[in-house]
Amino acid sequence: MNLTKRNFFKAGAGLAAWLVSGARPGQAQTEKPSTHILIQNSPLAGFQYHQGKKVWPRLRTGQPLTLQREADNTYDAKAVMVLWNGKKLGYVPRADNVAVSQMLDRGIPLQARIVELADSPNPWKRIRMEIHMETSRKQA
Repeated sequence: MNLTKRNFFKAGAGLAAWLVSGARPGQAQTEKPSTHILIQNSPLAGFQYHQGKKVWPRLRTGQPLTLQREADNTYDAKAVMVLWNGKKLGYVPRADNVAVSQMLDRGIPLQARIVELADSPNPWKRIRMEIHMETSRKQA
């Protein structure tokens, strides 16, 4: 009778683990879904000086942005350029770019996306972006 109870509890524990993991029977799950760590939420700097006005009608909330280090920038050694579909929109603001530039310099991949668009005469209020780091946890 103890053997039956032990098997029952083992089966119950296995079922619980399966339900939590989302794996199908016989299917090994090696990676859990990725998570995003928000690094910062900031406005786009320099919108009025680059290609932002040209591409404004095609920009949408949620679209990805590309971050590119510009270490040889004469005005800011920590400069991080922001691109949309290869078009330069501007920069991560100087007051907010230290952590982002250091992470990019260390080879840490960062993602960015548009989180807010506003048709404002103030160029600092036109585009708001989120910068985040993607992580994934391995499951044994």
